[in-house]
Amino acid sequence: MNDGGFWFWWQNLPASISPVIFQIGSFKLQYYGLMYILAFGCTYGLALYRQKHETRFDISASNIQDLTTALIVGLLVGARLGYVLFYNLEYHLQHPLEIILPFRFDNGFHFTGISGMSYHGGLIGTLIAGAWYCRKNKIVLRQAIDLFVPVIPLGYTFGRLGNFINGELYGRITEMPIGMHFPLATGNQLRHPSQLYEAFFEGIVLFVIMWTLKRIERPAGAMLAFYLVGYGLIRFVIEYFRQPDDHLGFVFLSFSMGQLLCGAMVLGGVLLYFALNKYEQQQA
Repeated sequence: MNDGGFWFWWQNLPASISPVIFQIGSFKLQYYGLMYILAFGCTYGLALYRQKHETRFDISASNIQDLTTALIVGLLVGARLGYVLFYNLEYHLQHPLEIILPFRFDNGFHFTGISGMSYHGGLIGTLIAGAWYCRKNKIVLRQAIDLFVPVIPLGYTFGRLGNFINGELYGRITEMPIGMHFPLATGNQLRHPSQLYEAFFEGIVLFVIMWTLKRIERPAGAMLAFYLVGYGLIRFVIEYFRQPDDHLGFVFLSFSMGQLLCGAMVLGGVLLYFALNKYEQQQA
């Protein structure tokens, strides 16, 4: 604190945080995994809260538990496959075993863990898993959507904090004092703590918006449309502060892969809302 006060502490905070909670031999318990558990627990708890306090949902507590499990599996599988497809397809076509195995086989045998997850892939996987579970158990899909979607964003806060503790997904270079030194980044320039921006806006702010929108009259299932538009717009803007993946850079003009995918999300959300609205009018 004496070497520059608050800003010195703030700018060097990433280097002072260990991503490992504790280690026994080669086993490591990391904050990132803990954050995932907290995110899943938060989503599950809030969904149960809504089921108990909002009588419009004809979904049992046991269904919520099983559906949450299905969503978690869909998220993890989709996030991994999405990363492979959207961000690193060429590499994994040459190293297909690394898609599912936590090892690298080039220049010997190395344990790496499963690295590389895509939010947009996770979203697709979650939607597929949710639709599959609802169809199998004869649950109205649009009702399940309206129950779960408003509570999901708060979980992002934990996930992005996990990214920050890991020192990954850091931002672009900045001269503003809010910037930080990230040890994993090339060079020693200050960079935007974009993980914290995302934790606040994609997590807390979007949660407040979605929690407010759930009270208004709307077509059944429209919470998904609102979510796609809301998250897509917020993430699109924050991508201007986030460092693009080194192996991709800017994919089209000055847009990153994340921005292109978010643009598709916004368009999909708008189209979905009008489709749901039209369907409800036809059923009236």
